[in-house]
Amino acid sequence: MNQISKGVRGLAIGVGVVLVIFVIFNLFSFFTIVEPGERGILLRFGEIQTIFEPGLHFKIPFVDNVIKMDILTQKSQVEANAASKDLQSIHSIVALNYHAEPTAVDKLYSEIGIHYEERVIDPAIQESVKAATAEFTAEELITKRPVVKEKIREELTNRLTGNHIIIDDFSIVDFSFTEEFDRAIEAKQTAVQQALKAENDLKRIQIEAQQKIEAAKADAESIRIQAEALKENQGLVQLKMAEKWDGVMPKIILGDGVPLLNLPIE
Repeated sequence: MNQISKGVRGLAIGVGVVLVIFVIFNLFSFFTIVEPGERGILLRFGEIQTIFEPGLHFKIPFVDNVIKMDILTQKSQVEANAASKDLQSIHSIVALNYHAEPTAVDKLYSEIGIHYEERVIDPAIQESVKAATAEFTAEELITKRPVVKEKIREELTNRLTGNHIIIDDFSIVDFSFTEEFDRAIEAKQTAVQQALKAENDLKRIQIEAQQKIEAAKADAESIRIQAEALKENQGLVQLKMAEKWDGVMPKIILGDGVPLLNLPIE
């Protein structure tokens, strides 16, 4: 009897130890930790119950399940092929920064699931780029890039807001066109530059010609004023000649011998 009693006691102790180890080992299954930048979706038998904020939370093992959803800003860079208003082929690379709406991660999970980037984000970018670029010519896509960017952003916002996605930032990484279009744009720019140079040269020639005309007018006016002055004052001629005379009488007097200067004799 003592041996049986000892055996039973030993078995009970062994079972107790196993139970303690099992409880300790599975103690953590009663709790879940939601990290900062996450939200936890509590599922009970597969049905959404609530959203867990960051921190330690209790759950029932084998009954509850917690799905972690990232709400930090994420980046998606997508290549998109589209056509412009004038039917030019466009290859674009766009980048979108976004995050899941924290208060609606349960709806995001139930309606789309955890793989919402490939199911919603990428297709939305593709369709938004196609819809926006179709409203601009290829040349406008280059010259009005900020306007095009806002149009694509507006399209994305409309498409993603209903899917509980918030846009943080959007940028056009690159727009590329066919080689034929690139050559046409280069030729046009060259023609514009040449026309501008010709216009500037014409303006310069006109300005220089006008300057010469004005200078000639000024010279003519100066001569006229001097002529008027000489006409009104004959003695001024003698004065000008006297100012230039070097004091030496000419050796040869032409004509009837009248001196060039009428100098008074003392």
